[in-house]
Amino acid sequence: MSRWDFVGRTAELNRLLSAVGDPEVRGLLFSGKPGVGKSRLLREGVANLPTDRYAVWFVAASATTAALPFGGLVQMLPAEQPHGLSPAGILRWAADVLQEQAAGRPIVLAIDDVNLLDPPSAALVHLIARAENATVIGTLRDGEQIPLPIRALWSDDLVNLIELGPLGPTETTGLLAAILGGPVDATSAERLFRLSAGNPLLLRELVLAASGGDELSQTYGIWTWTGRLELAPSLTDLIDTRIGRLTPGVRSVVELVAFGEPLGLQLLEKAVDPADVEAAEERGLISLVHDDRRLNVRLAHPLYGEVMRRQCPVSRTRRLQATLAGLLERVGTRRRDDLLRVAVWRLDSGTAQDPALLLGAAAQAFGRYDVPLATRLARAALEADGGPGAAELLATILMFGDRPEEAIQVLDSVAGAVRDGPRYSRWLTVRAMVSYWGLSQESTVEAISARGDELTDLADQARVRAFEAIMRLHRLDTGAALRLAQAVLDRPAAPTAARELARCTIAHLHAAQGQYLRSDTAIARVQAEVARWRGDMPYLQLAMELARGTRLALSGDLAGIDAIVADEFADLADAGDFRLGTGYLAILRAYAARLRGRGDEALKTSLGACAVLATSRVYAGLAHAERAQAAALRGDAAHTAAAMAEADRIHAPGMAVLYPWLEQARGAAHAVAGDLPAATKQLSALADRLREDGLAGHELLVLLDLVRLDRAAAPVGPTCTDGGRRTVAQRLAELSERVDGTLPPLVARYARAVVENSPADLLAVADELAARDLTVYAAEATAMALHRMRGRAGTTGPARERLAALLRRCDQVDTPALRLLRPALSEREWEVARLAADGETSRAIAERLFLSTRTVENHLQRVYAKLGVAGRGELRAALWSLPGQDGTDSA
Repeated sequence: MSRWDFVGRTAELNRLLSAVGDPEVRGLLFSGKPGVGKSRLLREGVANLPTDRYAVWFVAASATTAALPFGGLVQMLPAEQPHGLSPAGILRWAADVLQEQAAGRPIVLAIDDVNLLDPPSAALVHLIARAENATVIGTLRDGEQIPLPIRALWSDDLVNLIELGPLGPTETTGLLAAILGGPVDATSAERLFRLSAGNPLLLRELVLAASGGDELSQTYGIWTWTGRLELAPSLTDLIDTRIGRLTPGVRSVVELVAFGEPLGLQLLEKAVDPADVEAAEERGLISLVHDDRRLNVRLAHPLYGEVMRRQCPVSRTRRLQATLAGLLERVGTRRRDDLLRVAVWRLDSGTAQDPALLLGAAAQAFGRYDVPLATRLARAALEADGGPGAAELLATILMFGDRPEEAIQVLDSVAGAVRDGPRYSRWLTVRAMVSYWGLSQESTVEAISARGDELTDLADQARVRAFEAIMRLHRLDTGAALRLAQAVLDRPAAPTAARELARCTIAHLHAAQGQYLRSDTAIARVQAEVARWRGDMPYLQLAMELARGTRLALSGDLAGIDAIVADEFADLADAGDFRLGTGYLAILRAYAARLRGRGDEALKTSLGACAVLATSRVYAGLAHAERAQAAALRGDAAHTAAAMAEADRIHAPGMAVLYPWLEQARGAAHAVAGDLPAATKQLSALADRLREDGLAGHELLVLLDLVRLDRAAAPVGPTCTDGGRRTVAQRLAELSERVDGTLPPLVARYARAVVENSPADLLAVADELAARDLTVYAAEATAMALHRMRGRAGTTGPARERLAALLRRCDQVDTPALRLLRPALSEREWEVARLAADGETSRAIAERLFLSTRTVENHLQRVYAKLGVAGRGELRAALWSLPGQDGTDSA
């Protein structure tokens, strides 16, 4: 593990540095809690000050020197002090010594923990701060007694006092990536941020403990934390110091909150003395938070709870948990989470005797997508004789926890008790789900179909047919899937969950077919019924998100993708370790980032999806395909090929419905490798297959990829009656009348403009694509327009400015369309061009490169010709419009 990098305090560092030499103030002090990063910020600031310009003294005050006169500044002052001077004379002497040592340079006095200075040292700092050529910068801790001369620094407006808060989520994620040497998955970063509360010192201790206990692992380059917290002795000592000594009453308050937070204030005061609650709040151990009409009590820091729970003896832990359960049971479980809380407390205290309580709580936990907690409760319910219902629920949860083999064992253990009736249909569908998606057994579809024929109850049969329909969709038996799903919807006896699962099947198929309006209507119906199906079939959310995500991705609705990856389900999936949900939403995030040209974000997010889905084969192939697309956008052929190989290795045959995404990524892999004929052949064949399968929504995007490769005139589809074949542009014109939305006509215009070699139409299309935030497509259309404007020197300036503006919105992008503009400039021509674009005259360039002015002008003329520009006025925009965004060759 490397040294902790300085991350996330750029604004504060700039403010500190700007305070040095500012005539308006004499310095800056940062205050804050221990571990928030004050000292590191001060040291970083001092390291950035040139010692040839400033006389810099850095002092770390400490409690050991606080009782000694000038002990705090002993590192600065001579060992021998003059005798016979008054206290004021000593101060003046010390100030003169510093001025003499500064030798005319401005003085910068940096003091860490300025609150620990002894009185004479504090007085000297105040005196120095009043000098016109001096700046005082430093840190002080919140809640500490501060010497009066130091307090007067900001009360007299000599220095600014700034409160340094904790790091935010983004800054914490950046710090984690810097110290671990690679990106951290979003869920792990969020959990570590929450536990550390943005405190760098606590974060450091957490990471060190996790690394020492092998709780941090790296998969596909992404660091992941298991969530199991190891409290190293140094971390425990640090928290113990903050908590301090507790009276028995206050300890009871803190322990109850540690095991029960968030805990209603009224409920807490039924178990402890209210005076002890007040004392705990005054000491900063707990905080009171309003939640609707209830006042909840929480610990002031998440790690307080971890330490208190670890240090609490087992017997007292069980007593406290039983007490909490009893308190809530007496007042009544009125809130949504109360049943779950009581069940967990009963389970942990060894007083859980009601299997119905445990089973209901497990269902509620799974409805919140908290897979680990739901697993614990469902297993306890089964062990408490919860019967087939508990087995069915536990198996379902195990399936979504990537443990299908264990799920099958649980189901088979109760097979004899579920021979008929509604319980059998539920058992049958759960076993089919585990077998098909968990174990990749495609024969499950025929097996469940045959079993469904044996059922006599219409409601039971509808449930089985709904599962068969969505399995057939994933196996790409779309005709049968549609018939089965529609039959379920036509059956009045069908349960709500079965109806909405069937509706998700239809919504997904309509999206793939380009019938976005019908798909959206179906998804809206599913969402409207969420309260009725969530308790029975919470995993139906995945089917709905897959249908909705397919519609949004195919229609190019990036704002819609932003909305679904930011809603409640995303938060619940991340917090509850619901990996299929987290992984799929990460794929959508990566897709949107890629189309916006944010190559770095797209690659990092897709790698995160690959890591999350590493133990699951449901969406893993799709994650690697999106990773391949992200790498291709950056021009990384090797990474793209590796990602495609992994996608092929891990893709489950039962997820055939996802083949368009994988095969489209394969086309990108050929293109980034420079084999455009192979890419054209791959995409053309894929378009033909999609046409045969009736997946017009996917077909449109594949044909768009051909347009992006400048193959709008390439033949696709079957041979027509006249013996010819439709071109890509002609097929897109047909699709523009069949596929919903505003994107298909725009893509058709794009293709027509390419075929007709119309720069004006290409630029108009680029503007509309940019308005939809499809930045990569817009930049490529602009590049194609510029390519067709070659030889028209003096007319390309505005178009190049537009392309440069689009590329500035991107990270690293390097696509075949953008490479059309890459000129074959020599190294010397690049040098001359960059300097000229920066405003250097030919004479200045000649002197700098040791050339003659005539040679520089000759180089520039060749550059103008190769770039297709009229002169210096267009040169800067021309360089900015090349891959690399700054005129550098990204090849």
